[in-house]
Amino acid sequence: MKKLYSFGLHKTEVDEILGWLIESNYLNEERFAILFAGGKFRIKKWGRIKIRQALLQHRISNYNINTALNNIDELAYMKTLQRLASVKWQSLKTDTVLVKKMKTTRYLLQKGYERPLIVQTLSILAFP
Repeated sequence: MKKLYSFGLHKTEVDEILGWLIESNYLNEERFAILFAGGKFRIKKWGRIKIRQALLQHRISNYNINTALNNIDELAYMKTLQRLASVKWQSLKTDTVLVKKMKTTRYLLQKGYERPLIVQTLSILAFP
């Protein structure tokens, strides 16, 4: 809409063009949300919380956000979380388990993963 208004178009013309784009499936919020969530998860290894926040910033509806997050494969999600936790755990040179747990938890929270899943994953890592 902003781009169309920047061309000097009036509201009726903008509405007509947007209607046509939506009708022709060029603009599809659900498709955008699914592809955005999948890409951020696969490429940047983001968790669901961070993806949700990014989609909210794009003003995507809650229905489409939930649809996009449900399209993320649960098994791949858990494997990614475990891999990230393991790599971070191995990279820490600290001797104490408590400090390693704290730093790894903070890292995974920053990546957008859910705290209960992090606790579950770290319990396996810390005490195999």
